[in-house]
Amino acid sequence: MQQYNSIKVKYPGALLLFRVGDFYETFGEDAVKAAGILGIVLTKRGNGSEAETALAGFPHHSLETYLPKLVRAGQRVAICDQLEDPKATKTIVKRGVTELVTPGVSYNDNIVQQKANNYLASVFFDKSGVGIAFLDISTGEFLVSQGNYAYVDKLLQGFKPKEVIMGKRQYKAFVEQFGNGFYTYTLDEWPYTGDYALETLLKHFEVSSMKGFGVERLPLGIVAAGVALHYLNETEHRNLQHISNISRIEEDRYMWLDRFTIRNLELVSSANENATTLADVLDQTASPMGARLLKRWMVMPLKDHREITERLDVVEHFYTNKSLRDELIQEIKQIGDLERLISKIGLQRANPREVVQLQRSLHAISKLKTLIDSTNVDALTAIAGQLNPCIAIRERILTQLNAEPPVALNKGNVIASGVNDELDKLRKVAYGGKDYLLEIQRREAEATGISSLKVAFNNVFGYYLEVTNAHKDKVPAEWVRKQTLVNAERYITEELKEYEEQILGAEEKIQALEARLFAELVAAVSEYIKPVQLNAQLVAKLDVLLNFAVIAEKNHYVKPEINQDSAIEIKGGRHPVIEHTLPIGEDYITNDVFLDNDTQQIIIITGPNMAGKSALLRQTGLIVLMAQMGCFVPAKEARIGLVDKIFTRVGASDNLSSGESTFMVEMNETASIMNNLSERSLILLDEIGRGTSTYDGISIAWAIAEFLHNHPIARAKTLFATHYHELNELATSFPRIKNFNVSVKEVNNKIMFLRKLVPGGSEHSFGLHVAKLAGMPPKLLHRATEILRRLEQERTGGERIKDSIKKIQKQAYQLQMFSIDDPVLAKIRDMLNNLDVNTLTPVEALMKLDEIQRLLKN
Repeated sequence: MQQYNSIKVKYPGALLLFRVGDFYETFGEDAVKAAGILGIVLTKRGNGSEAETALAGFPHHSLETYLPKLVRAGQRVAICDQLEDPKATKTIVKRGVTELVTPGVSYNDNIVQQKANNYLASVFFDKSGVGIAFLDISTGEFLVSQGNYAYVDKLLQGFKPKEVIMGKRQYKAFVEQFGNGFYTYTLDEWPYTGDYALETLLKHFEVSSMKGFGVERLPLGIVAAGVALHYLNETEHRNLQHISNISRIEEDRYMWLDRFTIRNLELVSSANENATTLADVLDQTASPMGARLLKRWMVMPLKDHREITERLDVVEHFYTNKSLRDELIQEIKQIGDLERLISKIGLQRANPREVVQLQRSLHAISKLKTLIDSTNVDALTAIAGQLNPCIAIRERILTQLNAEPPVALNKGNVIASGVNDELDKLRKVAYGGKDYLLEIQRREAEATGISSLKVAFNNVFGYYLEVTNAHKDKVPAEWVRKQTLVNAERYITEELKEYEEQILGAEEKIQALEARLFAELVAAVSEYIKPVQLNAQLVAKLDVLLNFAVIAEKNHYVKPEINQDSAIEIKGGRHPVIEHTLPIGEDYITNDVFLDNDTQQIIIITGPNMAGKSALLRQTGLIVLMAQMGCFVPAKEARIGLVDKIFTRVGASDNLSSGESTFMVEMNETASIMNNLSERSLILLDEIGRGTSTYDGISIAWAIAEFLHNHPIARAKTLFATHYHELNELATSFPRIKNFNVSVKEVNNKIMFLRKLVPGGSEHSFGLHVAKLAGMPPKLLHRATEILRRLEQERTGGERIKDSIKKIQKQAYQLQMFSIDDPVLAKIRDMLNNLDVNTLTPVEALMKLDEIQRLLKN
């Protein structure tokens, strides 16, 4: 326990798995946590005594089963192993932590998701901005950037790190800026000081400056990246040769998708349980590498015309050449997850079967190279030119390892025959022993004339020769008698004893020799990390482009035309996710959308609830995004003038944990849009202002539309879905604002949703019809109809608002909640202004409310 406590104190906050014999044990608070998470028995040592200790453990071979559960539960797990053979010491076995596994630092196949990256994010704040680095130890990817809070927030939402590290003093600022939705861990401040972070990077990459990586002008990013590497060292990960490169996230290359857009368009995840995301629809990749790259392309679409066109041309080539496509996909399936495979080689954690898989992957890459080299498509031949089959190491693996080795090295039979003479001899001794013993038996029987002679073995004195009493007078003098039985006697010889020692030591020697030869092979493979990683990146890119061709054919997508114009023209557009989830036999109602900067910049879309306004907004955003990823799109035709930013304000959601109401969240998102506009932005606004009163909501929505139309430098293309039919009046005053509505048909007091976008405004929301569809009680609906009829008769709603809006157009009249000329309201205003809310008790507040209520009644 002293040894346990001395190790535990070095890893505060980590759950320590302490290897004792064949078990991993946990003690004290760790045992209580482990038992709760894993559902294992919690016992006690020293029951009833002062030194009573909680205890929970599991067999060491079950580590792969239990470790992922602990990490997924948010635990940092320190694995403490026995560092020497218990047989070799008479004192307590030497132990030490061999690995610290955290949610962001893991390469275990059962912990990391196959089709998603497992990023560790490192953040560093300064007065000038924020530096951020993303590192995936399971793939070797290392990315760095820096910028303002909004940019780093966007990166955090897009990359979705499993763990974020920062200095202890910066935790409060991190939560204020980015929320508490991430698993975080704080470090001491010293790694952030001086040039420690830079020196860590220079030492790791064995360079004299960071200029070669193009990151030298990111001082905050360099600090974040250096601390990320420092953290890996702290978690006992020191074989990091597979982290061979660090890249800058080039903000200028990619379309801007802020955190709200990534969430609202449900690209890779959804707040709704069991929802289908765009990634679910678009991902039919053949390898986990492709699946991970696809997700990155989705949150980082291109805005360079040449690069997008190049991708679309390759997809078109695969689309029209089905036989080539099928052959390539078949080869990529053979390659598997090359990226994580070579990372395990670098970490020196690869097992024999994984090394054999590497050889198969390299063989498939050789075929892949030949196939795409013959395509005569420039982008593909460029990929073929970079692919490296690494023939020398591939042949070495093929020669040195058995074709079907076991997963565990200690199971034996890993190294092939003919590789090492000593190993072959030892195997002959250990596994060919039966033949050798029969040979001794035959030879001695002939020499002595004892026909019934036999060789056998027991645990007392090992191998022996057994002679029946009838032949004991023929026994040679040099044989040593060991045991006398009723009918026979047992003897040993010098040759048998020597052979016995050989057999007993052979298996141990075989294991040690195989381990050494395998380690040498892994070290040799490690020399090829960089070319294999490049192969992995190229294969992932091929996989995604092939995948785009597959889904284009399957889902009837078309090649979009990307140009430098300012217009977006979509004919017969469909929502890729909704059409995917429609019942069999039901067709998706397509819609046309046209937006440009000169004639139809803003479209106001009205129409009833459930008619499909939100779907239309989202599908337009998704079609533009898919086109600039290099993917075919769900439409009959699509001409996309390059978009540099997509902004969305879709759906309502409270953020009560941060003290923000639906309306506050809505205003935050809308403010982000208004402050970051550009000439090539696409803005999707859904129901702006519905989180507050009708008057306030219309005022805000009206002002937003006016602001977008009259912006001096950025005529951002906008789809504006609203319930406020009064906004249709805007089209009469502003030339680039047009009214459309999503049509419905009313038959016998029932409505049919036609889901078709048609020119002109709409006057009716059909809210009661939707309430009926939702299953509201008939009595309640009947009463609501009566109230609606009365309100319409009294003209208390729509007409008054319309009149107010007409006044706005004539004299810029500002809407007010009430006239302050009223003396009672003025008195209430003054009373509220004079209140000190900070010192007001709950009872006094109730008394004030009562006073206000009495004033209103009088």
